Amino acid sequence: MIELTRRDIGRAALSTAAVAAIGLDTRASAQSPAPAVSDEALLATVNPELREYARPMLAWREGPPLSQTYRNIRGQAGTPPQLAGDVPVETRVVRVPGPAADVTVYVINAGGENRPAILHTHGGGYVLGDARGEIPGKQALAKALDCVIVTVDYALAPEATYRVSVEQNYAALKWLHDNATSLGVDRANIAVMGESAGGGHAALLAIAARDRGEVPLAFQCLVYPMLDDRTGSGRTPTWPIGQLAWDAPANRFGWQSFLGQQPGTSRVPAAAVPVRTTSLAGLPPAFIGVGSIDLFVDEDVAYARRLIDAAVPTELHVVPGAFHGFDSAAAGTSIARQFTLAKTNALRRAFGKAAEG
Repeated sequence: MIELTRRDIGRAALSTAAVAAIGLDTRASAQSPAPAVSDEALLATVNPELREYARPMLAWREGPPLSQTYRNIRGQAGTPPQLAGDVPVETRVVRVPGPAADVTVYVINAGGENRPAILHTHGGGYVLGDARGEIPGKQALAKALDCVIVTVDYALAPEATYRVSVEQNYAALKWLHDNATSLGVDRANIAVMGESAGGGHAALLAIAARDRGEVPLAFQCLVYPMLDDRTGSGRTPTWPIGQLAWDAPANRFGWQSFLGQQPGTSRVPAAAVPVRTTSLAGLPPAFIGVGSIDLFVDEDVAYARRLIDAAVPTELHVVPGAFHGFDSAAAGTSIARQFTLAKTNALRRAFGKAAEG
C-alpha cells in the first residue's frame, strides 16, 4: 500500500484529512478473495486506534486487480504537494552509467557543513508512487534531524524492471557520496531509508553498497519493507495478515512487474530480492518497523532475525494490530506518532544525536 503508498492507496482509500487523496478508484490497491469471516471479525483484529481508518478499506477489498488499474491510479494525479518554505528543495538530474536512463532526484535541506544525509526511496509496490509527493514529509524529517535528504524518482515497473531502478538508486547514492562536500554532507554519516517497496530498494542499496565497496553506509531505515517475492507467491500468510491495504494479489503483481518474471520460483535473481541474498554480514545497522497484520510482517521479522544472526545491530518494532501504511493513513493517532518517533530516534542515534522523548 504505501505503496499504494501512503499516498496512492492509503490516501485514496481512506479520504481523510491526514491522507491526501490522489483519486477516486480506491479499490484497485487490494484485490483479495472474499473473506471467510465477517468484516467485523476482521476489524476486531485491528488496533482500536486504527479501526476508523481501516473500516473504509473493507468496501474496496473486492475491487478489480491492481494489474488492471495501476495505470489509472498513476493518472489520478492529486494537487501538487505543499512544500515548506523554510526547508530548501533543489531538483537535480543524476547520470546513471550503462543503459538505464538518468534519474531525477530532489535534494532537500542541503547546505552547511558535515551534516548527516539520507538517500530515500519512495514506496508504491514497485509500480506506483513518485519522489515529488514525498517532499513535504521529507522536509519535515530533514528539519527534525538537521540533515540532508535526497529522494529518488526511480523508474517504475513494469515499464522498467529492477535492472533499471536499482542502478538508478545506486547512482543517486554514489552521487550523494561523491558530492558530499558541495551538499554539506558528512560522507561517514549517510543512511538509506524507504517505505514498503522503497524499503525494499533501501535494503538492496545497503547490500549493493557493501558489495561494491564504494559508499560506506552508517544506517538503513526500513519501514514495513517489501523484501520477499515469495510472499503471496507460494507462501500464504495466516489470516488476518495482509487482509487490509496491500495484499497478496497486489504483491504478486508488484513483484512480477519488478522482476520481469514470475515471482516465487528458484529462477528469481538474488540481486532483485533482499531476502535472497546469501549473507547479510557486514551490512549497516538497521531499523525495521512493521505492523502485526501487515502483509510483510513475517518477512520483515525474519529479515531482522537474519541481520541479528549476522551480527548486524538491528532494532525491530512490530506494532500490534497495525496494517500496511498505518502511520500515514492514521498519522494523528498516538500509535502512529509513537512509531514515527521510534523511527526518527533510530536515525538520531545512528547520526550520533540524542534521542527525544
